[in-house]
Amino acid sequence: MELNAELFVAVGFVLFVILLGYLGVHKTISLALDGRIASITNELEEARRLRAEAKALLASYKEKLDHAEAQAEAIVAQARLESELLAKETAQRMVDFVERHRKQAEAQIAIAESQATSEVRAAAADAAVKAAEIVLRAQTSGAGGSALIAQSIDDVKRLMN
Repeated sequence: MELNAELFVAVGFVLFVILLGYLGVHKTISLALDGRIASITNELEEARRLRAEAKALLASYKEKLDHAEAQAEAIVAQARLESELLAKETAQRMVDFVERHRKQAEAQIAIAESQATSEVRAAAADAAVKAAEIVLRAQTSGAGGSALIAQSIDDVKRLMN
């Protein structure tokens, strides 16, 4: 048997493996790998749990978003309805306002017409009185005027009693 380098390497390797087995290195490596496996398993479970929580949270936020959108649509619809009602009410108020002012203007016109008619009548009466005064002065000159004055005084006394 020839002792060559390959034999020494093989024997050295076998002795090294036996030494590692005797010292319990395989148990240490196995424990380290088991710990690493447990750590990775725990991390995976934590990731699954976090993913489930994230899905639940996402569903909750989507539901809240849908509810908020529905509320926003309801608010917009209510605002439109209120604005339409307000526009109708404002238009009716405007019609009432115009009608009220028209009636006031007509009343003021009627009052002005009445005052103008009264002023015209008063002016006509004044003119008639002045004309009558002029005519009476002309007719009451002389003896016929004295008789007319006496008769008018008697008429006034009669009317007073």
